[in-house]
Amino acid sequence: MSRRESYEQRTEEILVPIVEEYGFELVDVEYVKEGGTWYLRAYIDKPGGISIDDCEAVSRRLSDILDEKDYIEDSYIMEVSSPGLGRPLKKEKDFARSVGKEVEIRTYCMIDRQKEFAGILKGYDADTVTVILEDGTVKAFDKSDIALIRLAFDF
Repeated sequence: MSRRESYEQRTEEILVPIVEEYGFELVDVEYVKEGGTWYLRAYIDKPGGISIDDCEAVSRRLSDILDEKDYIEDSYIMEVSSPGLGRPLKKEKDFARSVGKEVEIRTYCMIDRQKEFAGILKGYDADTVTVILEDGTVKAFDKSDIALIRLAFDF
C-alpha cells in the first residue's frame, strides 16, 4: 500500500464514525498533490445535500483528531466538502444508487473510435459497467478501461 493510500485509509477510518454520527455519508477521501501543495480532501453527503455548516462541523472534529494522531508526514491543506454534481462513481454503493440514471464515461483508450460515452447505467459488477447508450445500444465496459464515470448533469 502506498503512503497516499495509507493516509486515505486511516483518514477514512477516522471519518466514518464522525459522519455517521451526524447522519451523513462519507463519499470519498483523497490525498493529492496539486501545484506543489498536498491536499487531504473528504467528500460528505446527505439526502437534500450538504451545507457549509455541515462541512464545518465535520472539519472541526476531523482536524482535532488529525492533530492528535499526526500520522501525515507532509504539510497539507485539509478540506471537507460536498462531492458536487459531477462526482465520480468509485465505490459499489455509488454504482448501486446510480442504476437507472444517466452517466458519462471517459475511457483511457479509444473504443469504437471514441473515448467519451453517455447513457443510462443498466448494471455493474466487480469488473464491468453496462450502459444503454443514447442510440439504444447496450454496451459493457471493462472497469479497467474507464478513466472516469460520473453522473451526467444538464443545466
